[in-house]
Amino acid sequence: MKSSEGTTPERRTKETNSVEDLEVFKLAHGLVLRVYEVTRSFPREETFGLVTQLRRAAASVPANLAEGAGRLNRAEYRQFAGIAKGSAAEASYHLFLARDLGYVAPDDYDRLRSDYDRVGQMLTRLTQALS
Repeated sequence: MKSSEGTTPERRTKETNSVEDLEVFKLAHGLVLRVYEVTRSFPREETFGLVTQLRRAAASVPANLAEGAGRLNRAEYRQFAGIAKGSAAEASYHLFLARDLGYVAPDDYDRLRSDYDRVGQMLTRLTQALS
């Protein structure tokens, strides 16, 4: 069955969800899940401090990619990819702080930081492709 726009419902669904197929989105989403897991063991007094800041920065990366992909043009998508890159840098700093405060094991920090560095590189390439 075709819609009035000439696309099948299956095609519209694929286009709508295409951001979820991007490797950078998949990696960023996986990092959100890992950040939530790591921050469960943070001290209770950090619940409304570092835990909230780190989780929000982490979730902001894939959320901004999704919002940008849903915008009307490439320039807006590029802007949101740039915001996502800033959020990845913010999450990296919060992880650095958490490591220095003894809340994140060095091995966990190294893996997370490496993945955030990779996300940053991927977002740079995405913004260049959207130019």
